[in-house]
Amino acid sequence: MANQCDSKRGGDQIRVYQIRLRGHLSPAWMDWFEGLTITLEDNGDTLLGGPVVDQAALYGLLKTVRDLGLPLLSVIQIEPDPADAPDGIG
Repeated sequence: MANQCDSKRGGDQIRVYQIRLRGHLSPAWMDWFEGLTITLEDNGDTLLGGPVVDQAALYGLLKTVRDLGLPLLSVIQIEPDPADAPDGIG
């Protein structure tokens, strides 16, 4: 079946994402992006990064990017550092 979930991944695991946008955003935008870290890169891009609780929350973040008219460059899921994960996650 094409829609099966990968059985190696827990459904309750919080995933960490990096969302790259064209242009620099002010840290005042942090509230709009549910506490993700905002990193202004030397090349003029902004990197939003941090944990996202589930797919619905990720889609909500992407909807915010779209609604604000921000140029989306990429979205990637990254592996969190196990030493940084709270107990019971990871």
